[in-house]
Amino acid sequence: MKLIVGLGNPGTKYDGTRHNVGFEVIDLLALRWKCPLSVEKFHGWFGIGEFGGERVALLKPTTFMNVSGKAVLAAGRFYKLDLEDLLVIADDLALPIGRVRMRAKGSSGSHKGLQNVLDRVGSDHWSRLRVGIGEAIGHAAGYVLGGFGPKERLLMDRSTAHASEAVECWIENGADLTMTRFNGDPPS
Repeated sequence: MKLIVGLGNPGTKYDGTRHNVGFEVIDLLALRWKCPLSVEKFHGWFGIGEFGGERVALLKPTTFMNVSGKAVLAAGRFYKLDLEDLLVIADDLALPIGRVRMRAKGSSGSHKGLQNVLDRVGSDHWSRLRVGIGEAIGHAAGYVLGGFGPKERLLMDRSTAHASEAVECWIENGADLTMTRFNGDPPS
């Protein structure tokens, strides 16, 4: 089984914000795989589906971004997952809108949600998919909690589709091939 976790903040107040692109990718995957996130479990909205013959769990933590590790740890322990079967999706200020970046391990890059997952899990040996939201204009907290303009929204819709394809590649082929195929400029 694979566990795919999209980071974000719960509640309609945060729908469509830059910080919730992890949730958007999970929502798109749930739709594509006909895997409703209808169960409140593991401190989040949860569903189990299948892709490429692999059983896949999708999770959107309801713990708020900065304590996302609580949900990841609860689901991972329940299913006794190996860390290589975990993928966490998060927004990234350092990447331009439209770009995604897969890593098989590493630091949080100052992302508080990823840092909390790293702290709770106790290892950096799990995959993460960063989705570019563009560099902050003004105060970073206000920027990530803000919405996208109309042109940016079009780019983000393509970006979340591109990110969902990267997740599917990761499930079928692992992190190394996904990095080769998806780290770089997105298709136009």
